[in-house]
Amino acid sequence: MTEVIAVAVITILAVISPGADFAMVVRNSYLYGRTTGLLAAAGVAAGVLVHVTYTMLGVGLLIASSTSLFTAIKLVGAAYLVYIGIRTFRTRGDLELDLESKPELSPLGALRTGFLTNALNPKTTLFVVSTFTQVVGPGTPVAQQLGYGLFMSVAHFGWFGLVALLFSNSRLRTAMLRRQKALNRGIGSVLVGLGVTLGLAR
Repeated sequence: MTEVIAVAVITILAVISPGADFAMVVRNSYLYGRTTGLLAAAGVAAGVLVHVTYTMLGVGLLIASSTSLFTAIKLVGAAYLVYIGIRTFRTRGDLELDLESKPELSPLGALRTGFLTNALNPKTTLFVVSTFTQVVGPGTPVAQQLGYGLFMSVAHFGWFGLVALLFSNSRLRTAMLRRQKALNRGIGSVLVGLGVTLGLAR
């Protein structure tokens, strides 16, 4: 029971902490609508499972102990955030709100942005590895560890699904689209800033 409570508390605090996942879901939701935002949230949740999988297989311990390997993952994730941030910053501010037209971001593209943002995020790496190594004991059954991993993924989808619903609300979305140039620059700057910060962090 102590393990369950600890995993739940750590997960909830990690999920609601603003970061790259939040910025990415907000971006997709207000630019392309609810479905795209929810798909991005699903991509984030799938990305969490990547971290859970390699942690359970023991790769997480290798990353934690290998400076070069962790640095490589960190730099790849940072570069991706900077790339998406620059693209968002440079997005034109004249997107029309036409629900009948073909979306500019495909469902696969929406899933991919959420997935890569999370899967390449060193913050999530540290969160999952530290949770499993500090909270889960050597005697914890594999099925129980799988349960923890699924909870982490579902918690991410639940929170970012709510974020997508909020920022794709018709009134809020319309107001945001009127100011999309400034919003694109704001969110793009945040993503670039996060990428640079993660890339320079030791």
